[in-house]
Amino acid sequence: MTQHVLFIVTNAAVIGPHSRKTGFFFAEVAHPFDVLDKAGIAVEFASPAGGWTPYDAYDEKDPAQKAFLASKAFRRLNHSRKLSEVDAADYDAILVPGGLGPMVDIARNADVQKAVVRAWSTGKLVSAVCHGPCSLLGVDLGDGTPFVRGKKLTSFSTKEEYDYARDDVPYELEDALRAEGAEYSSASNWQPHVVVDGRLITGQNPASAGPLAKELLTALKRAAAAS
Repeated sequence: MTQHVLFIVTNAAVIGPHSRKTGFFFAEVAHPFDVLDKAGIAVEFASPAGGWTPYDAYDEKDPAQKAFLASKAFRRLNHSRKLSEVDAADYDAILVPGGLGPMVDIARNADVQKAVVRAWSTGKLVSAVCHGPCSLLGVDLGDGTPFVRGKKLTSFSTKEEYDYARDDVPYELEDALRAEGAEYSSASNWQPHVVVDGRLITGQNPASAGPLAKELLTALKRAAAAS
C-alpha cells in the first residue's frame, strides 16, 4: 500500500524590516521529494493559505532541484491545499521544509500546530528541516507541556543565522527551541546534521534535507513493516 507524506510549505514571500525576499528554501523541498518519490512514496503539499508557495535559493546546477522545477509535483505545489482543510492523520508523515518564510507564517500558526498534534497523536512521523522546526514552537499535546520539552532535535543554528539572516528574523530559532525545553544539538555551519528521536526527525540546514529524507524513508519502511 502506498504511503503518503504531507509537506507543509510557507506562503510568505518577504520577511523582516528590510522586506527580504524569501519563501521555502528550494533544496529543502526538492531533495526530500527526490528521495521519497524515487522510493514510491506519494507526496502532497499544503500551506497555511493554500495556493502559491514562493521559493528562495533555487540552484539550476543541482540536478534534483532542476528536475523538481520541471516536474508535475512542482506544479501541484503551486496549487497547494489549504492546511485547515487537510487532516494530517490521513498521512504517514508530515514534513516542514525551511527557508525564512516559515518564520513568518508557519511558526505559531494554529493550523500548523493542529497538524503537528494530529500527526503525533495518531502515531505518525513528524519531520522538519532548517527553519522548519519553528512549526514545533508553542505546540502542546493538551497538558500544557511544550511538545519539544525533553525531545532531541536540531534546526538552523544561531551560529548559522549570525552570518545569514540575523537582521531579518524575529528571533533566534535555536534559542526559542531551547527555551521550550528542547535538547538541541548542531554540527558545524552548513554541515549535514539529522537528529532522530523516536517519531520526531529534524535536520539542521539545507545540506541536511536529503539525509533527513533518508531517515524519514527508513522510518516509513519500518512503520509499514510493523503494520
